[in-house]
This record gives sequence, C-alpha cells and structure tokens, in this order.
Amino acid sequence: MKFLVAILGVLVVFVLTYAGSNDRRSIRYRPLAVMIVLQVVLAFILLHTGIGEFLIGGFASVFEKLLTYAAEGVNFVFGGLANEGQSPFFLSVLLPIVFISALIGILQYTRILPFIIKYIGLVLSKVNGMGKLESYNAVASAILGQSEVFISVKKQIGMLPKQRLYTLCASAMSTVSMSIVGAYMQMINPKYVVTALVLNLFGGFIVASILNPYVVSREEDILEVHDEEKQSFFEMLGEYIMDGFKVAITVAAMLIGFVAIIALVNGIFSGILGISFQQLLGYIFAPFAFVMGVPWREAVEAGSIMATKMVANEFVAMLDLGKHAELSARTVGIVSVFLVSFANFSSIGIIAGAVKGLHEKQGNVVARFGLKLLYGATMVSVLSATVAGLFL
Repeated sequence: MKFLVAILGVLVVFVLTYAGSNDRRSIRYRPLAVMIVLQVVLAFILLHTGIGEFLIGGFASVFEKLLTYAAEGVNFVFGGLANEGQSPFFLSVLLPIVFISALIGILQYTRILPFIIKYIGLVLSKVNGMGKLESYNAVASAILGQSEVFISVKKQIGMLPKQRLYTLCASAMSTVSMSIVGAYMQMINPKYVVTALVLNLFGGFIVASILNPYVVSREEDILEVHDEEKQSFFEMLGEYIMDGFKVAITVAAMLIGFVAIIALVNGIFSGILGISFQQLLGYIFAPFAFVMGVPWREAVEAGSIMATKMVANEFVAMLDLGKHAELSARTVGIVSVFLVSFANFSSIGIIAGAVKGLHEKQGNVVARFGLKLLYGATMVSVLSATVAGLFL
C-alpha cells in the first residue's frame, strides 16, 4: 500500500509543478527520471541498509562531538544560568551555531570547502542536465546557507536571465546551511536530517526542471566563483564567529515572535470558531500529508505541523513536532524530512534581500517571483518526504 501512496505522491508533485511550469514544451524528462531513481536509491541506502546506518551514525557522531566542543564555549560564558540538569533552548541548540560557523570559516579560508563544493557541483551537472553554476550553487547552498551562497557567485548575478536566477534561489530555499544542521539534530532524529539534505539536493533540480525549464548553451555554461578579499586568519575567524552569533540571535528573535503570534492567533480562532488556527491549517494540509505516506488518522496533526513550518519556520515546527508524542514513528519520520528546508514565507525576504544587496535590479526580479519560489521549495519538501516514506 505504501508503494501505491508513494507513486501517488510523486504524481501529485509532478502534476502540481507541471501546472505551474512556465514552458512545458522545454521540460527534459530523461534527467528527471534519472534523478528520481537516484533519490529512491539514496533513500533506500540511507534508511534501509547497514551502510546508510553507518554513514548517518558517523555524520551524527561528528556533529555530536562538535556540539560537545561548542558547549565548552557556551558553558564558559553562560555556566550557572541554567538550573541543574536543564539547559535553555537558546544555550543548548542555538549558540552552538557560533562554533559551527567558525569551523566553516576555517574550512573556507583553507580552500577545503570551495574545492569540495566545486567538484561535487561539476559531477552533479552531468546528472541533472543543468549548468555548472546551478550545480555549484546547489551544493554551496547546502553548506554556506541561503544568504551567503550568493556572495560566492556575485560576479555572475547581474548577467543571469530570470530563469537561471530562479533556479539559484530555489536551491537556496530548498536546502539548509551546514551551520544549523547540528541544531536540527538536537530536535529531530539525525538520520532524517541527513536523508533530507541528500534528497532535497536532487529534489530541487527535479522541481526547478519542471517549473522553470531552460537550456544552458555551452557559451553560457561557465562558473566564476568570487574569491573574497584576502583577510588575515583571525580577521576571517572573528567575522565568521560574529556571523554565527547573528544567525543564533536572529533565529531566537524569530522564534519568540512567531511562537507568540501563533499562540495569539490560536487563541483568537479558538475563542471564535472553537478550533485553533493550526488545526484549521492541518485540515488544509492533511491531503498532502496523506500522499506523502502519513496514515489518514494522523494526517490532520501532521498537516498542522507542516503548515506551521511554512507560515513560521522549521524551528517552530520542529518544536511543535516534539509535542506530538502520540504520532507513529513512520509519521514522525516523514514529517521530519519535510521540515528540513528553508521553505517558508520569511525566506522569500531573506533571499530577495541577499540578492538585492549584491545587485538591486536582480533583487527586485527575485521579489517578483518570491511566491513561486516558496511553491517550488514546498514541492521539493513534499517530494523528499514522499520518497523517504517508502522506506519508513
């Protein structure tokens, strides 16, 4: 039965993206088929084999160790603030982002990350039928984040047609940055985080190839990675540490605001209609939860969490998921994979602002197709969760 539901889920994603395509005649189906097969194979390896268990365990243990080191710094500054045996969310989940950001800066400075990103991107370009720039950007987005990635390709931003610009922005919204992966792993099972990271990479290409098909000519298929102005090691380190701290503070502020606003709106809806706003959204998203593989009896609750992710952000939704202890392991796994992306309304402003900071005209272009970006990124999350559901 779950295989039939998964096929239905993939078909729903295809039909919805096909309906929104800006040039249906230009869709190339062979790369799509190859990438869907790759998604299924990778999901099987990661969720259903000893090799996948070993890889995920190794990845998770690395982050667990890094978070232990991060805790040393947090405890040095904030030790004693928490009650014994307790650790506030900001200290235990968000502040370690500062250390992970610093580590990414070191790997960038030593040219290790640019080398890895560039050559993984070149390999991907052979599979997805897209340009080198798009493939590089997808890998870089999954490591650097949805704002920082555009800095590395800023030499080409101003010269890109809107079709290629859309694909770059869609990749940034469909993935998550490595600096906050450790935070996710403290809120949901690490195997779902890793699985989502891998599946979203290909899912972004699949959805963009349907919604926004185009052909990159050989003359246009160039990649110019911007080398930042050379800094001393400690200048760079200080900058990345402050960037990580800004991310932690920003996420904390967003959580305070969104959690409070959702509580207010839930109270208003409950007083007037006798049903909370999240429950209402749950009914709207329930069909999508079902085609992803969630049992119908849990579809409304799962849909509510999915909607929370889109109208607020993934952190709020992950916190909400943790409160639903009655959900089955299969539902938790499927919803967890869905939550691991930046597909929410606030990301439209973040991405448009990042591009506008580099090129004002292109930033305005991004703002105009912002809702289509969110639509595509949400379809990526649905597709990844559907494929993962085959093996849960």
